[in-house]
Amino acid sequence: MKILITGSNGLLGQKIVRQAQKKGITFLATSKGENRNSDCPTENYQSLDICKEDDIAFVFTDFQPTHVIHTAAITNVDSCELNPEECELVNVTATRYLFEASQKINAHFQLLSTDFIFDGEKGNYKETDEPNPLSVYAKSKVDGEAILLKADYRNSSIVRTIIVYGIGNNLSRNNIICWAKEALGKGQEMNIIDDQFRAPTWADDLAWACLRICELNKTGIYHISGPETLSIYSIVERVANFYKLSTESLTKTDSSTLNQPAKRPPRTGFDLTKSRNELGYNPKTLEETLRLI
Repeated sequence: MKILITGSNGLLGQKIVRQAQKKGITFLATSKGENRNSDCPTENYQSLDICKEDDIAFVFTDFQPTHVIHTAAITNVDSCELNPEECELVNVTATRYLFEASQKINAHFQLLSTDFIFDGEKGNYKETDEPNPLSVYAKSKVDGEAILLKADYRNSSIVRTIIVYGIGNNLSRNNIICWAKEALGKGQEMNIIDDQFRAPTWADDLAWACLRICELNKTGIYHISGPETLSIYSIVERVANFYKLSTESLTKTDSSTLNQPAKRPPRTGFDLTKSRNELGYNPKTLEETLRLI
């Protein structure tokens, strides 16, 4: 097995690299620009602009992957709302380029997607539930999924996930758990919404599932998240309680006060039955991961 990873400088990409190393899996880590992951050997890294079809063709021809794990994307929901053309290019067009390149060499193509494809009216979503995107970002991920789902080529998988968190090297974006711990430790005033519900996902668990799908050559859609769906306020509160930090600086608020450009689904969360049964997926609770962090 030879795995090509896109977005390897991101949190999930770094965790996939780490677990591939531990398993002795041959891999090529790719991101745009220099390697920011100090744990990824230079010889296992190559810069790749996924928006350039010729660059993709060169890397695929040279490395000849058997599996591709496509984690790279613009995931800033509000930025996508304000810059829809860039969102379309990176999240949809580049996905098509990579998927077509995978087909040419009969490689398994795995796309990372999101809970935001759902409208949040129901919650606890199954893989068979119908998407109803509320934002430009969400629609771009639905359109990316459609590239795979409508194709005759079936050697592919879609991994949907929710609020990924963990520790990484030189990350360009923080995540809610690390941000909350830092802000609580400083006693910063924090207005936290309590009308959106998510199942925070430990990046190490997600990376395990991505590789597990490749190892088993599974195809189709898999929901991979943490085991508990909580309000954003409850997530922050539990971080505070675990680290014995004061919650006096926390104030509950609701989404209407944020004036965010993009609309968010109020309640997501996943039914993990399929992933548990087919992959042996057993995600850790928030407190279990905080001990490891």
